[in-house]
Amino acid sequence: MGRINIGRVILGGIVAGIVGDILGYLVDGVMLAPQWATGMRALGKAEFSVSQNVAFNIIGLVYGILIVWLYAELRPRYGAGPKTAVCAGLVVWVAGVLLPNAGLMWAAGLFPTNLTMMTTAAAIVELVVAALAGAALYKEGAESLRSIPARA
Repeated sequence: MGRINIGRVILGGIVAGIVGDILGYLVDGVMLAPQWATGMRALGKAEFSVSQNVAFNIIGLVYGILIVWLYAELRPRYGAGPKTAVCAGLVVWVAGVLLPNAGLMWAAGLFPTNLTMMTTAAAIVELVVAALAGAALYKEGAESLRSIPARA
């Protein structure tokens, strides 16, 4: 295995981030929107603003890049493919969703338990699907060159 292809990490990461953001919007912005609105009102806050939603999407892009970078780091040890991508997605889910949600949303009692559990569980799917999408685009330097035909 060659060096990490940073260009492909960023490309795959952006795709992973967009996939994760779209899935996150469908879950949190559509399916769970009424529960989020109720939870925010219970905190004495307004519903999420446009700037907050933009921030969530930027964080999603960063998660996507992190997932693909982690996938690239894991490939030499676990091999290329969906299993390694799923592992990368799960690691980012634990560090970026499960632990913060368990600590800030559930243990601190900021949001109802059912909302915390639903958004946390849905994020597994969001990040695993995002990891699979981003990893599908990742190729290391030598792999990328294999598809270029040799000049005669």
